[in-house]
Amino acid sequence: MGRVLILRLSLMMVGLWAAAVHATPLPHAASQYRQELTRQARQVWGLDAPLAVMAAQVHQESYWNPRAISPVGAQGLAQFMPATAEWMPDIDRSLSNPQPFNPRWAFRALARYDHWLHSRLSAHTDCDRWAMTLAAYNGGLGWVLRDKTLAAENGHSRWLWWGHTERFNAGRSAANFRENRHYPQRILLELAPRYAAAGWGEEVCREL
Repeated sequence: MGRVLILRLSLMMVGLWAAAVHATPLPHAASQYRQELTRQARQVWGLDAPLAVMAAQVHQESYWNPRAISPVGAQGLAQFMPATAEWMPDIDRSLSNPQPFNPRWAFRALARYDHWLHSRLSAHTDCDRWAMTLAAYNGGLGWVLRDKTLAAENGHSRWLWWGHTERFNAGRSAANFRENRHYPQRILLELAPRYAAAGWGEEVCREL
């Protein structure tokens, strides 16, 4: 009887926490840039662009600050490293003359890079595929592909992220590995539901 009560209380606390998270106001700047992000995302992805995910990604990257600069030199709303910003015209000619501090350029680059990564990763569900996409955005496509191979070599599914590929590290430092695994978890399971609840579009990980 005691265990049942503890379980019920735990579920109640989780429910209250989730409600509090969803009720937390979004940054004011999110509404300021919503129209531009929507426009750029739909130009790349179409009308069903995953806006809640990309809004959550901007939230995580820069907290909607167009002048943000990270300690390692990533710049702007989408936090592109200078070398990556210089490479972006290779996948989208409209991104020539890199301007990571320009919101229009940053949103277009984020949407295009997400799409480029998403198209090169396969998974059993869209939730798993997006987790892999975000891990690749954060740490590089090559690392995710090597992690998938390592997962398969150890009897896990390379087509699933949660509980499978996410567990394997093909060679990053411990700190980089922790950061990389936190990135899709934070965006998909914590932030995207908040943006979805605010009307930015549907979640991609509703089954978790």
